[in-house]
Amino acid sequence: MICIFSLTLNYYCMEFGLYTFADVNPNPRIGKAENTNLRFKNLMEEIQLADQVGLDVFAIGEHHRSDYAVSAPAVVLGAAAVLTKKIRLSSSVTVLSSEDPVRVFQQYATIDQLSSGRAEIMVGRGSFIESYPLFGYKLNDYDDLFAEKLELLLALNDDEQLSWNGKHRPSFKEMSIYPRPFQGKIPIWIAVGGTPESAIRAGNLGLPMALAIIGGMPERYVPFANLYKSTAEKSGMFLGEIPLSINSHVYVSENSQKAGDEIYPHYSEMMNRIGRERGWPPMSRASFDASRSERGALLMGSPQQVIDKLLFEHELFGYTRFLAQMTMGTLPHELAMKSIELFGTKVVPEVRKAIAGKKA
Repeated sequence: MICIFSLTLNYYCMEFGLYTFADVNPNPRIGKAENTNLRFKNLMEEIQLADQVGLDVFAIGEHHRSDYAVSAPAVVLGAAAVLTKKIRLSSSVTVLSSEDPVRVFQQYATIDQLSSGRAEIMVGRGSFIESYPLFGYKLNDYDDLFAEKLELLLALNDDEQLSWNGKHRPSFKEMSIYPRPFQGKIPIWIAVGGTPESAIRAGNLGLPMALAIIGGMPERYVPFANLYKSTAEKSGMFLGEIPLSINSHVYVSENSQKAGDEIYPHYSEMMNRIGRERGWPPMSRASFDASRSERGALLMGSPQQVIDKLLFEHELFGYTRFLAQMTMGTLPHELAMKSIELFGTKVVPEVRKAIAGKKA
């Protein structure tokens, strides 16, 4: 991790890490319960390896579907807290619109205590909608729910005792919320897809923003990132120190052809499964290869190819954090572990070195 002294923050850091939704491989030879159990065991190994190879962050998503193992990221991150030493542990994302902010804060403060100050929360409105009817919320209220609950979560992070009056969550008066975080305050990121309103909200609140780029040309997202930065600067943050994460699909193998051959069947299975729900056209090998070309959204290839794309996107966005989603679809565990190791030992050190050289 590259850190530079800052006037507004203790350190301005360049971080690299992983995020996962813990996809469950639909193996018909074993039952769903056994399959999920194996996925959790593999997930713990992935987190430990990420810690061992020097990555800075591991983030876990929340879903309420049969094709993903994790519906309660805080429980998994609590387990990871006692198995790791240095890596920061985050949600990716906490679907805050359908959560109770008090419980979210208490859960992540607990993770923070278990990990001696390594917890983070990444909040968002979610890419799937199952949690809304599951927990009794109306999808039409999702933005209003998110705004109000984010306000409460931020207040809980700032003050040990507070009173609350809201529309969507029961009010309380002069309540103290425990435990408190080990690090004083938990870093809270806002994860966004591509709406200007989300970028403006993050900037106005002075919160770090995580931008997912999984399709199209990365250049198309530059105005969106610039909107966030300009809004944050107007809110009092220094332009060169505004935290921005780029989150993308990544796979690393020994050479480009091998990387494509290894990941394509598993990646296309995932994208086509989701695409059938959303009306996307099927992914062909040609469209996949086009997406991992020099200007495509996918960072999938040899270590040098991924290094080059990370540096290209750093020129575009000036990101302070990059998170890679690697464990996707039916990708075998051994291939995921190999990709994580190459990313941590071959890719990230070279990117760090190149960025540090430019800042020197």
